[in-house]
Amino acid sequence: MRASASGPNVSNGPGGPGGPSAVLLDMDGTLVDSEHLWLRAEEDVMDQLGSSWTPEDQAHCLGGPLERVAAYMAGKAKTAHDDTIHSPDEVGSMLLESIEAYMRSEPLVWRPGAAQFLRSCLAGQLPTALVTASWARLVAALSDRIELEFGLDPFDVVIAGDHVVNSKPHPEPYLAAAAALGVQPVDCLAIEDSPTGVCSAIAAGCTVVAVPHIAAVDDIVSGADRAVVVSSLEGCSPHALWSLAVG
Repeated sequence: MRASASGPNVSNGPGGPGGPSAVLLDMDGTLVDSEHLWLRAEEDVMDQLGSSWTPEDQAHCLGGPLERVAAYMAGKAKTAHDDTIHSPDEVGSMLLESIEAYMRSEPLVWRPGAAQFLRSCLAGQLPTALVTASWARLVAALSDRIELEFGLDPFDVVIAGDHVVNSKPHPEPYLAAAAALGVQPVDCLAIEDSPTGVCSAIAAGCTVVAVPHIAAVDDIVSGADRAVVVSSLEGCSPHALWSLAVG
């Protein structure tokens, strides 16, 4: 984790000209383009279980957490073969092994504008947290390459799916990240792509920017205060997105 150069920046209150006190970022589909790897891993596991996996299944499970995805996969496999029952824990272990292998072997691909956005956070000395439903072993599978590209670990705090009791869409991950950084959730800018993640960040009271990737989030954002949808992080700065969301 990166050591913050000067501690959390203090904003002038929610929506103030000081901008966010911290930036909280999702991983899969928001920072890195890993959803195609998840699709391949899910397809591999379901093939081993004698069933199938579709893009519609992937969209349904987008954003995790692992427990929910594994339970869904186990249920679908049971429907396909009533004589064989695979527990969610067994399916979850298979999925973790498959996706970790892909993450360690495939090239790191950033979502459009994500790497530059993260660099903007570092340049502005904004505290950052990685808030993901993926388990810590999957974060570790990517962290070395991210650190190599940036020359340092860009995150002050990492909240993984197995670091919390209640993963997304529960607000606990974002509440935990804000608490670890010593800031109020309302003063945090959360960047998310999935309906599950957007619900989590909104429920925590964060100011939210949604960058949808596979599933639409407009209906969720339209009913929330201090939340906005953008098509991409390209050309975006933390302060510009903050102003857009609070405006």
